[in-house]
Amino acid sequence: MKKFSIRKNVFIPLCAIYVFVIILGVVTPDGFAAVENAISGFAADWFGWAYQLVTIALVIISAWALFSKKIGSIRIGGENAKPTMSKWSWFVICLCSSIATGIVFWGIAEPITHYVNGIPGLCEGGTRLSALYAISTCYMHWGLPLYAYYCAIGIVIGVCVYNVGLPYNVSSSLYPLLGDRANGKIGDVVDLLCVFGIAGGVSACLGVAAMQLGSGIGILGNFKPTAVHWAIITAVIVVVFIAGSYSGIGRGMRWLSDKNTKIYFLLLIYVLFVSQTKEVLAMSTESLGFFAQNWIVQDTYLGVMADGVGTSMWPTWWTINYWSFAIAYTPLMGMFFAKIAQGRTLKEFSLYTFVLPGAFGMIWFGIFGSAAIYMEANGAGIYDTMSALGVEATVFAFFENLPLSKILDIAFLFTAFLSVVTLCDSMTTTIASITLKGEGLADEEPPGWSKIFWGVVMALLAFVNIFVAGITGNTSGINATKLLAITCAFPLLFVIIAMVISCFKLLANYHEKYEPKAAAEAGKEERTESEALPH
Repeated sequence: MKKFSIRKNVFIPLCAIYVFVIILGVVTPDGFAAVENAISGFAADWFGWAYQLVTIALVIISAWALFSKKIGSIRIGGENAKPTMSKWSWFVICLCSSIATGIVFWGIAEPITHYVNGIPGLCEGGTRLSALYAISTCYMHWGLPLYAYYCAIGIVIGVCVYNVGLPYNVSSSLYPLLGDRANGKIGDVVDLLCVFGIAGGVSACLGVAAMQLGSGIGILGNFKPTAVHWAIITAVIVVVFIAGSYSGIGRGMRWLSDKNTKIYFLLLIYVLFVSQTKEVLAMSTESLGFFAQNWIVQDTYLGVMADGVGTSMWPTWWTINYWSFAIAYTPLMGMFFAKIAQGRTLKEFSLYTFVLPGAFGMIWFGIFGSAAIYMEANGAGIYDTMSALGVEATVFAFFENLPLSKILDIAFLFTAFLSVVTLCDSMTTTIASITLKGEGLADEEPPGWSKIFWGVVMALLAFVNIFVAGITGNTSGINATKLLAITCAFPLLFVIIAMVISCFKLLANYHEKYEPKAAAEAGKEERTESEALPH
């Protein structure tokens, strides 16, 4: 393994920030909660429109790469680059490293909530319209628009790093917009913000996983989980994903993703055929048409005058929260997706990071969400259980209405565990890479100590966030994770806007301006390899 050194301009400030945040959460929980609430409220009130419009722009970029022959033919790594893994392995890693606990946690809770409560200003709860809006909204939150974030930003990072020959940093993606300044002081600030955002996002995800796994284990073991149980679960997750990181992308993550995806498909097939199959297929299909007709309306919905006068908080707690999670993950997820996509064209990249994972998310919510809504409409009481025991208990209440519910509970817990481990594995590897410097970093695994360090940091932040929610009592543990994601991702919103502009400039001018440079870089590498061979 090559030797890398610490990138001090990024590593040291980040350490200082996280030490401060963790100490603030432990020493003054009320102060920690107040800061989270203030920043998240400001972000949603003043910049909600920006989150929505950025999402539409990212979908346009992803579709452009998919359907444009000229753009889609660009190969990450240059014309002579070869793929490093099979298409199946590539797909399952892209899917599992981006899902985390998302679809397994919200697959029942979100559609049930929208169906029962309705969406302010759009539909009343408990109606046919609220059922369609519920599934359609999940299609938006967990389908193609979500994966457009990872795809579009992965494109600009991948082409800038592997084709243009820029350093393996998120800031390199701004080269078409800023030129050489992208890898100077401005670049350091951008990379620092990206790591801050992703650490907050992963910490929030760890918190959700700890609560859901704790809830499931508590139901199976007939006890109520506490903060001690959450801490133990978080520690186990961290140990497992650090161990997986040591195995590298080619072994540990590929194995985890393969097994996890197969369990996902088995759960989907089982739920489809043991629930109300005919009705589930009908609702999923009708909701797809509803989504196609109303996507722009739903994506730009900001709750304006929802009650005839005031603005609803619904978009803050749902759509803006989801886009905040996406923004927090996007820069480093884009780096990771680009790293494993060398040798693939942008058309293939869009297909495997935008279309296929997005379609899987829509199928998951179409089946699970439709089945749950039909159960609730027939008196299953899933929403009442969620209200009494918390959002994290919803999926287990759903399984109670299916045959072999205890086996499903165990399978689900295993799947949720593997999901969060896979996400943390990929993101810890990428965070470690961006806080180091050295030649060959784009292709090599970062050293183990750096993965352990960032794994521990994110685990501490996750536990502090849930701990603060429990101490202050101002918000639930789940809402605390939402606040953490919005808070950490807010500064990154402006970075993503700059990256979107940069991506449009890069793709529009690639063949005229950047392709010659890419060819020169490829020739330079070939000469270097040739000179290294014995004569």
